[in-house]
Amino acid sequence: MTSAPVVVHRLSLSGGRRVSVHWHGRDEILGTAYSDHDLVVFLEAAGIADAEFVLDDPRWVEWRDGLAHEWSAA
Repeated sequence: MTSAPVVVHRLSLSGGRRVSVHWHGRDEILGTAYSDHDLVVFLEAAGIADAEFVLDDPRWVEWRDGLAHEWSAA
């Protein structure tokens, strides 16, 4: 288990990755991101300031089952 509040889940077969945030003691799904831009939009909507600067910070974002910034199914 991670202590990062944001989780970018594994790549789906059709592309894109589900994004969730842990806050107020529970997990909330923010949506499916298909790009770094989508992820930044989700994080900004969740109240994370300067979201583009936390994408590679493991204290903020955990990238699960795949490479960071990988969005397309092979």
